[in-house]
Amino acid sequence: MTSGTTFLLEVNPKIPKRLERLEELANNLWYSWDRPTRSVFARLHPQLWNAVGHSPKAFLKRIDEERLRAAADDPVFLKGFNRVLSSYDTYHNEPLRRNGSEWLRQNDLVAYFCAEFGFHESLPIYSGGLGILAGDHCKAASDMRLPFVGIGLLYRQGYFQQTIDSDGNQHPAYGDSDFDDLPVEQVLREDGSELIVHVDMPGRAVAIKVWKARIGHVWLYLLDTDIPANAASDRDITHRLYGGDRTDRLEQEMVLGVGGVRALSALGLQPTVWHINEGHAAFLVLERMREMVVSGHDFPTAMEAVAANTVFTTHTPVPAGHDHFAEDMIAEYFAKFSNELSLSREQFLALGRTEGGHEFNMTALAVRGSRFHNGVSQIHGDVSSRILSSMWPQIAPEDNPIDYVTNGVHVPTFLAQEWGDLFDRYLGFDWTHHMTDPGFWRNVEAIPDHLFWSVRQSLKAQMLHLVRHRVTTQHFRNHGSEAHLDRLLKLTDPDNPNVLTIGFARRFATYKRATLLLQNLDWLRSIICNDSRPVLFIFAGKAHPADVPGQDLIRRLSQIARTPEFEGRILFVENYDLRLARRLVSGVDVWLNNPVYPLEASGTSGMKAGINGVINLSVSDGWWGEGYDGRNGWAIKPVAEHLDDHRRNVEESNTLYELMQDHVIPAYYTRSEMGYSQEWVRMAKHSIATLLPRFNSARMVNEYLGKFYLPATRQWRKYSESGFANATAIARWKEHVRSSWPKVGIRRLDSAPRRIAFGDAVRFEVAVQLDGLQPADVVLEMILRRSTTLESQQFKERHRFEFDGTRTPEGEHRYVLELTPEMCGKLEYRVCLYPHNALLTHPHEMGMMLWL
Repeated sequence: MTSGTTFLLEVNPKIPKRLERLEELANNLWYSWDRPTRSVFARLHPQLWNAVGHSPKAFLKRIDEERLRAAADDPVFLKGFNRVLSSYDTYHNEPLRRNGSEWLRQNDLVAYFCAEFGFHESLPIYSGGLGILAGDHCKAASDMRLPFVGIGLLYRQGYFQQTIDSDGNQHPAYGDSDFDDLPVEQVLREDGSELIVHVDMPGRAVAIKVWKARIGHVWLYLLDTDIPANAASDRDITHRLYGGDRTDRLEQEMVLGVGGVRALSALGLQPTVWHINEGHAAFLVLERMREMVVSGHDFPTAMEAVAANTVFTTHTPVPAGHDHFAEDMIAEYFAKFSNELSLSREQFLALGRTEGGHEFNMTALAVRGSRFHNGVSQIHGDVSSRILSSMWPQIAPEDNPIDYVTNGVHVPTFLAQEWGDLFDRYLGFDWTHHMTDPGFWRNVEAIPDHLFWSVRQSLKAQMLHLVRHRVTTQHFRNHGSEAHLDRLLKLTDPDNPNVLTIGFARRFATYKRATLLLQNLDWLRSIICNDSRPVLFIFAGKAHPADVPGQDLIRRLSQIARTPEFEGRILFVENYDLRLARRLVSGVDVWLNNPVYPLEASGTSGMKAGINGVINLSVSDGWWGEGYDGRNGWAIKPVAEHLDDHRRNVEESNTLYELMQDHVIPAYYTRSEMGYSQEWVRMAKHSIATLLPRFNSARMVNEYLGKFYLPATRQWRKYSESGFANATAIARWKEHVRSSWPKVGIRRLDSAPRRIAFGDAVRFEVAVQLDGLQPADVVLEMILRRSTTLESQQFKERHRFEFDGTRTPEGEHRYVLELTPEMCGKLEYRVCLYPHNALLTHPHEMGMMLWL
């Protein structure tokens, strides 16, 4: 018997006039950081709100019209709704730029390219930390009223949904998004037609549809190839985030970089700053250069002009992590580009070459195509300067152009509402205007301990509710019994949230060492299996479907969690997403992070935890190397990098066990008659006071503005004026310097004095063979410092030599320096020569330096 064809019909409610602005709220990702806005939707129908994955737009398409009509006549609902609209209008009607963004000119615009953006679970186009950071960057730009647009890809499937079976195996599941349910809308031309741009690929032109999403004051433009004009294979280019093979990845990155530039051009937008957030979008520099060459400029001019206002942020702490493609593949896909840029195959491929490499490296392209480069923490900046040192071969890593801006998190998104209410009461309603003021945040210490602890316990109870729900769903899907479930959840009790709870939630990559805790099970058992001082560990996170070792970590953790002694004390919660993340970072007591040093570029989950009064227990890597002050958490000091993996894991797990046994557990369970630990509350307060003002995205974007965006706009104006005359001039000058540099040399003319009295002057003379360069083309510099191994005494003084107008008999230019040292003791000095031009963005961007 056949059942016939099933037809679908969607019936959408008509929204009452009183509530018509619900649609406006649903189409602005402002709701992603405004909890009262999300509550307006949830209040209308809590079950439906959960069923649609907290998507306001999908919610409004499915809710019964009867409920909407009832809400329109409900004075209590209307009061809350109008309060939300008032906040919304106040935020969006404030036109003034602030926190430094007013320094940009009226026609300035920052274009921020990234392969993923994480704002909220209702827009699933992110996989992890990179996307969440990009989302927070956009939100902070909105808060600052920064002239800013984001550019990304609109994935039909996004990242996968994770389930874990009873054996601990991860199963990825992909589901197509209905774009009508997402907070996005098509971009239309003036005539009402869809905005379509094209990118050339071998044998065809791929059509790209442009969508947009509103994030407060800024717009995010998203590119989509899943349209009828394309062949089936091309429709799949933007189908899945981080899916497919190298060809799929290359085509995605061409759509993002090349297509993104063309989309902005079609929109009539002319950015004055271009920010490449990780190397996936590096092809944008090729498209920008192509535009200039096609309009009549030569390639060297185009290269200098494009690089002058391009910012590149690297997030990768290991060389192997940078995207790279076979040179033959690049040559095939960019054959037309190469011709239009008037470059030979070899010249084009050289743009992506690295020392000793045989593939086209996206990071190398991004570095060559930009003049502002940064890592995402102080440690990562140092690591990146070493990894990329071959880009500036004669420059010491500490002096090359790699800078750093430590990541930050968007406080309104990740700070629990309960803290906001408490801060309103004890810090004043203007606390959001003091986000980066460390002195102001010391006032957290004045919040009464019992109220502070009450908020912590309330947030913990909410977190445990969600964890119980997810573990229960997971357990019954795997055919578990109710009796067994009771054992699993024996410590996960929202009504009695007094068990020390430690959270670990992040991507399951091997270097993050999720199973370091399991290194010595006997020791672990003696620490946490104590009924008078129990400990609950909650783990969550996804391993990439192609990352077998990462999936093995999940399986190992799940297997240990099922053993009798650890059952109910270690939980793995499947399908880690933003909703679970918000609950965990605000609800656990301790946030655990134990990566292999120095492979954690920054990390932001610990920041989110710290601003919520959760105490960090972490390896001193990434951001925690700057955040830890000895009183706001615990630090696992990394062992020497030369040790093998086994020895490193043993030594650092021992430190972890010692910290838990001797500090963490005693501090939590040493409770006063009030029922909580005063020492714990003191440390939790100090966590908020020290971490919130330093590791928020307002500070982060302000640093990008001061270090990179403002200087980039100035360089762009300088290079582009008078038909790019200065860009041409610096290109010609660099060409001249490169041709002369192999024959440039330096030698000392004076006899080196060994000892002088304090206050005496000493004269240094150096001869420089310039080989056709002029004295103004170089800087001869002495670097002076105290001869010591003590870090506290290490500093550098730089003193420039001057050309005295004379030459040696050999024709060398004579440079002199009269120096009166201002310190006593043993001093050491070195003398170096490097190219100099006032138009250079960074003094060492050419990577050339000679030492005496």
